Amino acid sequence: MRKHHGMRPQDVVLLLKISLLENKAWQGKELAVALGLSAAEVSDALRRCQFARLLHPEHRTINRPRLLRFLLYGLPCVFPVELGAHQQGLPIVLPPDKGWPTLSETYVWPSADGPAWGATIEPLYPGAVVAARQDAALHELLTLADMLRLGNPHLHPTAKQQLRQLLLVN
Repeated sequence: MRKHHGMRPQDVVLLLKISLLENKAWQGKELAVALGLSAAEVSDALRRCQFARLLHPEHRTINRPRLLRFLLYGLPCVFPVELGAHQQGLPIVLPPDKGWPTLSETYVWPSADGPAWGATIEPLYPGAVVAARQDAALHELLTLADMLRLGNPHLHPTAKQQLRQLLLVN
């Protein structure tokens, strides 16, 4: 049987999480707990990210320029998303003071115990909502990724600019 090397949605979330931890030592077990993945899933994701040249061979540093290009140009094609029905969920925060246009509705990741009601965006993988609740910086990066996945031309420039600042500055 041929081994699958293609990216999976949780790989993107893993890379975003590592980009926040890059100057700190991290272990796969810690990432598994933080992202709600098994240790085997993290190990497989790290291998796929290395194969895609998004993670340097020593498994400790992100190839930030390459990740940014993937997020900007590959993510909307590989993992597109459309707005879903309105329901309860965790709000996807788009603060106006960071240049976001005012939206007519709230966007949420579906969650029965979420504090907001709005148009749903299916998260990259089921554990992303829990991970975002535990880590505000990851929540911000996942929001930016989802704004790219939506393909909305009004949101894309702001998401692109903010991702560039967050990924290339650190």
